[in-house]
Amino acid sequence: MSSQVLLIRPGATLYDEQNRVQGVLDIPLSDQGRVDVDRLAERLVAREPHAPLSALYCGPGESVVRTAEVVGKALGLRPKRIDDFRNLDQGLWQGLQIEEIRRRNTRLFRQWIDDPRTIRPPQGETIEEAMDRIRAAFRPLIRRHQDEAFGLIAGEPIGRLIAGYLKRVPRLQLDEFLPCCGYEQIEVQADLINGHGSP
Repeated sequence: MSSQVLLIRPGATLYDEQNRVQGVLDIPLSDQGRVDVDRLAERLVAREPHAPLSALYCGPGESVVRTAEVVGKALGLRPKRIDDFRNLDQGLWQGLQIEEIRRRNTRLFRQWIDDPRTIRPPQGETIEEAMDRIRAAFRPLIRRHQDEAFGLIAGEPIGRLIAGYLKRVPRLQLDEFLPCCGYEQIEVQADLINGHGSP
């Protein structure tokens, strides 16, 4: 058996519903987001007997933490917050609608979609800076949970970076997110378990 991560996207915020970049802004769950988180908890309880989780982790931020609290209560797990799983800091793009960014920074935005590793959003952080903290945060978790499954609740686009890291994907796609309250089970690659490599 190998380690597995159940990567879970939190419930929707008003920014998600308005197609705005949230980044590290601390936005609460929307009314619909709260309803969806309750449904997510029910779905995860139903799958639990077949694929139990040994622990539940989350990044910071009100929507992420609140989702983790509801899911953790349903599963009988106390979520542990890890600040290095905070969302990608998208600087001056935060709060803007995607279409506004596309109009204002057409070439830069296109490059962000095509090859996000080459771009730093104005006053934001690079993908590589975010990947450094993801790698550092996962080292102890992978050692601690060898041959176990654990849950991780993280917003987008940090969720895509985490998935890319765990799957060892060489090229990141930051325009294909999990839906709000969606989840995917990822088998941790052997080289990560053995402490080798970095995508």
